[in-house]
This record gives sequence, C-alpha cells and structure tokens, in this order.
Amino acid sequence: MALALVSAGLYLLYFHGLDAVGILSADEPRYASIGRAMALTGDFVTPRLWGEPWFEKPPLLYWMTAVAFRLGLSEHLAPRLPVACLSVAFLAFFAWRVRQEFGARAAAAATLVLGASAGWLAYSFVAVTDLPLAVFFGVAMLSAGAWLRGGDRRWLPAAGASLGMAMLAKGLVPLVLAACLAPAAGRRVTALLHPRFWLPLVAMAGPWYAACTLVNGRAFVDEFFLVHHFGRFSSEALQHVQPGWFYVPVLAGALFPWIPLAVLAGGRRQEGLSLFWLWLVWGFLFFSLSTNKLPGYLLPLLPAAAVLLGVAWDRAGQTRWPLAASVLLLGAAGPIAAILPEALATGLSRAAAPVWHPSWVLAVAAAGVVAALPKDRALAAAAVCAMAAICFLKTAALPALEASVSPRTLWREAAQSGDRPCMEPTVHRAWRYGLNYYAIVPLAECGEETAGRRIVPGQPRPRIE
Repeated sequence: MALALVSAGLYLLYFHGLDAVGILSADEPRYASIGRAMALTGDFVTPRLWGEPWFEKPPLLYWMTAVAFRLGLSEHLAPRLPVACLSVAFLAFFAWRVRQEFGARAAAAATLVLGASAGWLAYSFVAVTDLPLAVFFGVAMLSAGAWLRGGDRRWLPAAGASLGMAMLAKGLVPLVLAACLAPAAGRRVTALLHPRFWLPLVAMAGPWYAACTLVNGRAFVDEFFLVHHFGRFSSEALQHVQPGWFYVPVLAGALFPWIPLAVLAGGRRQEGLSLFWLWLVWGFLFFSLSTNKLPGYLLPLLPAAAVLLGVAWDRAGQTRWPLAASVLLLGAAGPIAAILPEALATGLSRAAAPVWHPSWVLAVAAAGVVAALPKDRALAAAAVCAMAAICFLKTAALPALEASVSPRTLWREAAQSGDRPCMEPTVHRAWRYGLNYYAIVPLAECGEETAGRRIVPGQPRPRIE
C-alpha cells in the first residue's frame, strides 16, 4: 500500500503534465535541438545547433535526448522524460543512502525536503543541464560519504565514475565542487589519489573530451574552457552578472516550502554531518564568488541542504512548529499560480503583486493538523499537503504558461497555412530559439522586402502579422 502511494505521488509530481507546456526559455529549445540533431545525424561527438558546432556544454543531456528521440518519443517528452526519470532514480538512491547513514525517519524527511522542494521539482520538469549535474554530483558525494564514514574503499570507484559523469553534464564545475572532499577526508585524503577513484573518473569523462578535442581542435578548447568556464566565472560579457548576495534568496526559494526547518539545523547534535556542511558551504561560496550567476547553478547543493534539514528535524525531539510552518507556506501555491505566467513572461519584478487566495485558509488548517500530530504522522501529513499543493499548482499554472510563455501555441498558429513566416530579428531570443525548435529548420529573418507573414515582437508574446 505504501509503495503504491509513493509511486502515485512520484507520478503526479514528476511525470504528470510533462508535455502540458511547450519547450520553455532559451536554453531548453537549444539543448533539445542539439539532442535531436545527434539522433538524426549519428554524430555523438560534436554538439551542433542547426548545423553549427555548439561548445557551451558537454554532451550528457544531448545524449539522453538523442536516445529518447531514437526510441520514438515526442518533441516534448524526448527532452524532458529522461530528466524526470533521472531525478526520480536519484531520489531512490538518495533515500537509501541517507537511511544507511542516519536512519529511516531522517531519510524520509530529507527525501521529502529534496523531492518536494521548488528548485528540485522545477529543474526536473525542464530539459536543461542543471539536474543531470546535480544527480551525478550527488551520487559521487554520497558514495564518497559512505567511504568516509566506514572506510570502505569499495565506494571510491562509484564516487569517481559518478564524478566523471557529472563532468559530462557540466564540465569542470563538479571537480571544483568536489574540492570539499579534501578537508572532509582529513588524513585519508591520499585515498582520493588512488587509481580506484580517478581511473573510473577518467574512463567516464575522458573519451568524449579527447574525441571532441581531436575532431574540433582549438575551437573546442577556446570556446568550452576559456569562454564558458573561466570566462563565466570572471567575465561580465555573458550578461548574467549578479551581486554577491544573489544566492541567499535563491537558496531559500529553491528549498521552498521547507526553509523553516533551517532553524533546527544549527543545534548541537551535528554528528556525521560535516561532509554535508562542507558540501553546502563551499559550493555556496564558490557560486557566490562567480561573476555570472543563474538560479540553477545552486541545484547540486540541494541534496546536502536536504540532508541537513531532514536530519535536524529527526534529531529535534518533539518540536513541531517548523514543519507546521513549512506546511503553512504551501498556502502560497495559489498566489504563485496566479503570478507565475506573468513573472516568466515579463520578469518577477514586473509581475502584479499577489492577492489573497483561499489556499491560505486550507494551509492554516493543514498546519494546525500537522502541529497536533505525532512526529511520524506529521511528516506523512506534510508530504500529502505538499503533493496536493504541487498538483494544484500544476493544474492552475500550466495552461496559463502554455498560453503566455510557450512558443508551441504561437508555432501552431504560424503553421496553420502552408507558407513559413519570417521572424523579425528583434523577437526575444527565448521565443526565437523555441520557434526554431518547432520549425526544425530555422525560420528566415525578415528583411525590408520580405513578403508574407511575419512574427514580430509583442506583449506578452510575439504575434503574427
């Protein structure tokens, strides 16, 4: 019975509605286009965006998408379903490893915090590289943690291989993040130089990096490493510059609604948690020092934060109010569903202020119930409340997102007649990439003498003239 309920919950949270909204933002259609091109051409070495080499990211996400296309999945499920499956598989591994380390109740709490957090859920819905990086880096760190805790070196190959897979997801970033293993290992740090750790790492990551360098030469090295690694950290040219405090609210938002549990994480009972603190703090500092910042960069830190919050809740005795406060925050699902389409279309700062919604009344009642229940039942009740709130959010927001920010609806309008429209150069790049993904062959840019229909900028979305 419990397994059936968990399976139903995972389906509703991670698989229901995957194709209810078309491809989003600028990144998802680019990555999906590259994966589709790999499936069509059979070239799994050089990523290509509409025929041209594209060296911004490594190939793991593209490979996943390409395999899904070859299996016959649709243009929406081929990019997204592999990411969702990877996310759910990691949650199972995460729950198992945390249970081994800290017990069943801590594992249940940590898995709920991670699996029902806003950040993890959001990036499990879209086909971008942040979730694959977070998954394989998380497996590497949890495997290394098993070695650190028990001294069993049989975990080192799994840690090394997973770190190599993380490098195929997002380059050198996981190596920098894994530097926190050195202080965690202490005197045993030399074990990280053992072949059983780094040989699996090289075996996973090395072949593609070597092959792509041999095929593409200096162009790959300059673009991939100099521009999108060192340049992304220090240069303002990539236009993602944010202040040093940027990730403070981002981390709180990514852990929504479970951030009230953080008041329990500073207690004295910290046994066995040093690796997770190092993982979280070092990663947070590294990303905060980077010149360019995007919210998804923090995703590899969420498993560590979830362990800290879940274990803290387990060890906190009968303290009920932080969990009840988290359930109370679920009342924001109504206002979030109301403002989310406009926030994605025009920016959060330009979206209308949220208004009162009946979901707050339900959240107050649910929080009261959670506060009155024994600890184990309170956690189960919180899980049910989170699932209900997320399902409501999907039901309310996804149709509005499809109408306002998805290029799929606009492309269907454009494709109703036989002639292909041209696209004005001033159309926002997210819409340009999305429309070209659906068009397969990129749409021509409009010129002064171009006849026929045009896709021109508009609010909240472009329009056809």
